[in-house]
Amino acid sequence: AGALERREFALVYQPIASLDSNRIAGFEALVRWQHPGLGLIAPLEFIPIAEKTGFIVPLGAWVLREACRQLKAWQDSVPGASELWISVNLSSLQFRSSTLVDDITEVLVECHLEPRSLVLELTEGIAMENPAAVRALLLQLRAIGVRVSVDDFGTGHSSLAYLRQFPLHSLKVDRSFVRGIEGNRDMASIVSAVTTMAQQLGLRVVAEGIEKEEQIGLLRALGCEYGQGYLFSRPIHADAA
Repeated sequence: AGALERREFALVYQPIASLDSNRIAGFEALVRWQHPGLGLIAPLEFIPIAEKTGFIVPLGAWVLREACRQLKAWQDSVPGASELWISVNLSSLQFRSSTLVDDITEVLVECHLEPRSLVLELTEGIAMENPAAVRALLLQLRAIGVRVSVDDFGTGHSSLAYLRQFPLHSLKVDRSFVRGIEGNRDMASIVSAVTTMAQQLGLRVVAEGIEKEEQIGLLRALGCEYGQGYLFSRPIHADAA
């Protein structure tokens, strides 16, 4: 908690691009911890600890507010940025909070941000913890205009057929399926099946981990609309974005 008060956390933003136009469509907000003694600490090191201790709740609230504030600043100052969206990851503890919808509404009002500009990302694991409760919460989020995406799709145990009960907006194909897709027919078949079913359900598809030009052409041909990865940009600070 002291690290948050001392402003040791910062957000970086990774662009999400349209694979048709190569134009930026949105950003994923990612948190970084610059420790005064240990230097830059990777999220894989501090996020599990934050979840275990419950610190992920105030940290997640800060990430949500800061990401929405930054997107609104871009929309107001950059020509053509009004349609950009910001994706923010939710932890299981945040998702189980009884005040989540009210908290999100408060942030949107405070930042003067249109609800459709915010995309909340949850993992398959969170979605499958308690499907009935998750569906009820997602309906509340849809009612206020916020969009929800399933992150790292394909790494869990659910299927698109099962996820159709949830009012989702999009899903992200995990980078493990994108890596090497240009030389692996099996991976290409998996991505094709996912994108086909997703489109039938009216979901947007974002491919993660794009690093090569050849992957863009293949993903576009397979029906992926959006992508993110080092080929477009690494996560960068707001000024650079």
